Amino acid sequence: MDNIPIIFKRRLQAEVMGPVFDEMSAQLGQTKAEDILRVAIQNAAIAEGQHFAATHSSPDQSPLRNFIDLFEQWKAGGALEVDVLHESDDQFDFNVTRCRYAEMYQEMDLGHIGHLLSCHRDGTFCQGFDDRIKLQRDQTIMDGAPCCTFRYRCES
Repeated sequence: MDNIPIIFKRRLQAEVMGPVFDEMSAQLGQTKAEDILRVAIQNAAIAEGQHFAATHSSPDQSPLRNFIDLFEQWKAGGALEVDVLHESDDQFDFNVTRCRYAEMYQEMDLGHIGHLLSCHRDGTFCQGFDDRIKLQRDQTIMDGAPCCTFRYRCES
């Protein structure tokens, strides 16, 4: 399953989660449905991070360098167009200038929950992968910004 591009995984997940979210919204209200989806996706992202840490990390590299190597999977299939601003063992800064994840959710009429299905995973994935890696992101394409600003730091 690790060799399937992440964007294809997200599409399959969204095809299931979209109708589930709609039903939760109808029965529980949109706010409660969003809260449930947010927590479920965050827990899944942490578990996914733990899996990738166990299967894709080299003890010979810094945690952030392992993460940078793994980042290629999120870009696979042209899913992201990225401008790297800085890359080192303790800092990884880049802007996403095109996000096909956001485009895909819009096409699927799931743009209203796309941030929950994808964007909110980014920081919590790090908790599972290596909790010394922290993400600061001030804007996303999913929320209407011209680019996503990713600023990763690895604490010692």
